[in-house]
Amino acid sequence: MTKPPDVTWPQANARRLARQGLYAPGSHSSPAAVAGSMLGAHAQVLSAGELSIALRLPTGTTRAHVREALWTDRTLVKTYGPRGTVHLLPTADLPMWTGALSAVPAGPNQWPDHVRMTPEQTDEVVAAIRDALTGAELTIGELTDAIVERTGPWAGDRVMEAFQDMWPRWRQITHTAAHRGALAFGPNRGRNVTFTCPAVTPMADAPAVARLVRHYLYAYGPATPAHFARWLGVPKAWACEQFGKSANAGGIEAVAFEGAPAWVASGDTVFEDADPPLGVRFLPYFDAYAIACQPRERLFPGAAQTRALAAGQAGNYPVVLVDGIVAGVWHQRRSGKRLIMTVEPIGSALDRRSARKDLIAQADRVAEALEGRAELSVGPVTVGPHA
Repeated sequence: MTKPPDVTWPQANARRLARQGLYAPGSHSSPAAVAGSMLGAHAQVLSAGELSIALRLPTGTTRAHVREALWTDRTLVKTYGPRGTVHLLPTADLPMWTGALSAVPAGPNQWPDHVRMTPEQTDEVVAAIRDALTGAELTIGELTDAIVERTGPWAGDRVMEAFQDMWPRWRQITHTAAHRGALAFGPNRGRNVTFTCPAVTPMADAPAVARLVRHYLYAYGPATPAHFARWLGVPKAWACEQFGKSANAGGIEAVAFEGAPAWVASGDTVFEDADPPLGVRFLPYFDAYAIACQPRERLFPGAAQTRALAAGQAGNYPVVLVDGIVAGVWHQRRSGKRLIMTVEPIGSALDRRSARKDLIAQADRVAEALEGRAELSVGPVTVGPHA
């Protein structure tokens, strides 16, 4: 048997950066292409998702270009993606995403018996949502009325405790409706969120999951089932089962990653023996690269594990990459067009003269993407996550 190739961390890191457009921003042609290469941009805070995408596109790209792709061209869609969190996904990839996410095993139902819905009620509400939202953009209140009209008053009973309020019963399956392709976000109407139906037909679950595994490995491989499970928010045993099916079908193949077993998409075994990519990159909250790249201790070495992670979770702090490694955290405060940006170095990588020059260029690029003007300082960041 031929020994699988041995991939080093610098090789894997360099290839991941290149494929996401972080090594050479502008290598992707559109917001949708960038979102596809990342496997979605986290957009619970929409401005962070917009910035994640814009920074990977050519100089001059701003959040306005991302919003145009989202709300005008509709090549992007805002919906519930990996881990049940809001993401910007390529519209063209929705058949895969909805098919795969619908196949993910449901976790324990946390709602009390008098609140939870039966599988039959879930199917009925999803059908009502699809019918109500097709060709429409409705607020929560309007959608609730439409669902009740199609199902009965039980779906609108305000029995769910949420954010010091009581929500209608149907809202417990919002993610489910999105994963089945019946619901996505529409543009805000003033301060009100709207939903619409993306008019997508989900792929069958088995080929959808197999395709998602290959896409994940193309973006973030080499990786293990445990890495995939953590990224997607699924049981490790289920992830192992899917990797086994993909391997048996010839969709993925084994490599050694830093001496340990791992996987890549079939035929995707070329890793350049090159120096690590040089330069500074700013990543916003919950950037896909910071969340998905493993092993995490290599991306967040030394003091970065305690300063740039929150209880081991990536994404709570915007980070500064130096040569593809987390070497700082940063914070911004906006005042009109002014973006007052502060960088807190971690370790000594940002002490290099070239790194300080790159910091200024990156701050200017962030400000350009957010349609502002940067004012940069380097020193302690005293704010917490999500400030």
